[in-house]
Amino acid sequence: MAALRTILPLLALAASPALAAPVEKVIQVPGFADFLAVDGKTVWTTNRGRVEQWSTAKKLAEVAMPRPCGGMAIAAGALWVADCQQLAVNRVDLKTAKITASIPVAMTKYGERNVVAGAGAIWIASDAQSTVSRIDPATNAVVATIPTEAGVSYMAFGYGAVWVVSGKGGSIERIDPKTNSVTHKTMLGKEPGFLAAGEGAIWVQEQGDGTVARLDPANGAVTGRVKVGEVLKYGDIDTGGGKIWLRSTEDQTFVVIDARTMAIRARVGGLAGSGGLRYARHGIWTSAHDQHTLSFWPDPAKIGACDARERTDSYAC
Repeated sequence: MAALRTILPLLALAASPALAAPVEKVIQVPGFADFLAVDGKTVWTTNRGRVEQWSTAKKLAEVAMPRPCGGMAIAAGALWVADCQQLAVNRVDLKTAKITASIPVAMTKYGERNVVAGAGAIWIASDAQSTVSRIDPATNAVVATIPTEAGVSYMAFGYGAVWVVSGKGGSIERIDPKTNSVTHKTMLGKEPGFLAAGEGAIWVQEQGDGTVARLDPANGAVTGRVKVGEVLKYGDIDTGGGKIWLRSTEDQTFVVIDARTMAIRARVGGLAGSGGLRYARHGIWTSAHDQHTLSFWPDPAKIGACDARERTDSYAC
């Protein structure tokens, strides 16, 4: 009887719908699909010599540009993407898929130039000049340049501030858009990289340590860490639905972390190399540029959901 009592919970756990493997829809994308930006039910991706808009069924639009080279932002009816050959931020009209402005900024031809939107502005970091540039979408012009730590590249906007990480300096800085100045600086672990703001915190990949750090958006202090693997190279990170979505390059396609408990809830997909990830309520988008694919994972509320027996008090995973 004791053996039966042990087996039955295991059978129930295996049969739980919440623990079923998510269904991946793979879309073949020739070239080098990489950074992503969600636009309603569709997604924009950088590619070699272009950016493209895709649904889960087909390519919807293509915009030629010499070398799109980093994370993109959607704001003011446009897609904003850096081009490392033009040394500019391109503004792409979402309705016409046409470039309506190309704004010169202080940047280099190498590495990744990530663009974010917030506080009515577009922001881009430059590691060579150790600055963050602020673009006014009303005028398509740089209206402020903020000095930062050397080696800045990775960015996020959230909780009323711009957050910029220097992999070289091992730090994160908070920029106040009201004053266009750095108000906090926090030292991080080894090789900090991509970051996201949401679910009550700032979340940063510490790539060399294989960890994700959680920071208090009020003061920038590190309030927790979760170990994901030996290393956490490249990939991407986003937040939504009470979870942290971590695109990884070791062992699986992405990892799901509970934002409240910082427990790893799921390791999803096969080894797919580097690529991007973006959360939407209807699904998760991932790219795998070495495999020349985009993937759509529906029902994110069910991905990494915990079993009812794991719930405590009124908290539902």
